[in-house]
Amino acid sequence: MPSPASALAIDAREVAKTFRSGWLRPRETAALRGATLAVPRGAIVGLLGPNGAGKTTFLSILATLLIPDRGTVRVLGLDVVRDSMALRRRLNMASGRPSFLWSLRVAEIVAFYGRLYGLSGAALRARVDALIEQYELTPYRRVPYSELSTGLKQRVALAKSLVNDPELLFLDEPTLGLDPDVSMRVRAHIAALRRERGVTILLTTHYMREAEELCDEVAFIKAGRILDAGTPDELKRRIGLGDVIALRLEPAAPAWLAEAPGVLRCASADGWTKCTVDDAEKRLPDLLRQLFAEGVTVRNVRVREPELEEVFVELAR
Repeated sequence: MPSPASALAIDAREVAKTFRSGWLRPRETAALRGATLAVPRGAIVGLLGPNGAGKTTFLSILATLLIPDRGTVRVLGLDVVRDSMALRRRLNMASGRPSFLWSLRVAEIVAFYGRLYGLSGAALRARVDALIEQYELTPYRRVPYSELSTGLKQRVALAKSLVNDPELLFLDEPTLGLDPDVSMRVRAHIAALRRERGVTILLTTHYMREAEELCDEVAFIKAGRILDAGTPDELKRRIGLGDVIALRLEPAAPAWLAEAPGVLRCASADGWTKCTVDDAEKRLPDLLRQLFAEGVTVRNVRVREPELEEVFVELAR
């Protein structure tokens, strides 16, 4: 059941954007072709898709940085074109490719963006100090941006994005190119923003595991169109992806296994029989009982849930 408009932080419908280049031989590139997305207030929603799918263009329109060619976009109840100035005070954005003036020190970067949002004096100093402490940047507050590691640059970008205490935060590939341990810390910071401050977050990523870990809902975008959206479990059910029960059996798998209740499909390879089922917790005990009753020895059992990457592969076909 769709959320009422008042419960939505983002209500974007049939959004289109085409970029034009060249003069003698003009070229057109359609970045968005009627994208529709609803984001509930207080949620973390992931926008997933391959490079060139339209993720960054969509975020830029939602953040009032680009004007759509067609469609309607309301963010926090305001129109992104007519009410852009009022809306910008309530938003912020961080990119996975942060770029600040190389000679500025960490504290100077955060303070500069604080001034853009109207902070000054003691209020500005307190805000800068709080954000630098929150993102564990105190040892680096006087270090020039050019001397920071990639992970530290990401943390500066996150600190900058919170300087105005935004209601809605856009994160564009927030862990791009980071080492696994740094990525884990950045994801922990993102989760804490929603948990502790109630910030609504829309993030783009092409890391499926990151989306499953962080997001309440995900939307898949390809070639400028949203293919589907919902919770990971909803998407898996709609597409018919189920849990996978892998069995190592002696003798070989009986023919009835593929026709057993709840089994969607069954295949054997490399000594394993893999059964995709609607609910492993419900179906596995019955399957094991029937196998034992028929004298089939179960040497090993593995169970795994389908991954978002499999959902995307099915949607993109």
